Amino acid sequence: MRALKSILNKAGDMKEKFPKLDQKELLIRAMRSANVPKFLKEDKDLFECIIRDLYPGVVLPDLDLSWLEKALN
Repeated sequence: MRALKSILNKAGDMKEKFPKLDQKELLIRAMRSANVPKFLKEDKDLFECIIRDLYPGVVLPDLDLSWLEKALN
């Protein structure tokens, strides 16, 4: 239950920051944010397959992280 609560909290935070974001996209991003840092590479690949099965046709646009690249340089 803690994992589910974590995902719902992240989704709520994201909804406040990005109110126009599609709900499916928002949930996928929240699930990734809450789970992917804990996974090994093999687990991450399996997780991505499960997400694609749960949300067929939902394609997440790549995030623009150019600001981070500038800051790192």
